[in-house]
Amino acid sequence: MNNYKELRVWQSSVDFAVTTYKATEELPTDERFGLTSQIRRSVVSISSNIAEGAGRNTSGEFNQFLGIAYGSTCELETQLIIANRLKFLNNDSFGELEMEIDRIQKMIYNLKKSISR
Repeated sequence: MNNYKELRVWQSSVDFAVTTYKATEELPTDERFGLTSQIRRSVVSISSNIAEGAGRNTSGEFNQFLGIAYGSTCELETQLIIANRLKFLNNDSFGELEMEIDRIQKMIYNLKKSISR
């Protein structure tokens, strides 16, 4: 349906995944299979669902996968809040990641809105 690689929201979410992976290097090594893994799976899910939805046959299916990608941003934000409250992630890193989540959420929302027209 769409060439997902041309979508700014997909490009931004891939870049964000790389940034988030680097930020999770700050987390304790004993969290490798816990919170670190959850955060990484959530951030990868954002761009993956955008890509999968773009490859579907209808705009309705694409819209559904964008909703799943949006849900992954909420899941990720929750995990980052927990990491920050546990002092695994410093306030500066957390603030930057949170701002990028907000930006990506707005992009997903606007794309969903444009598809629904």
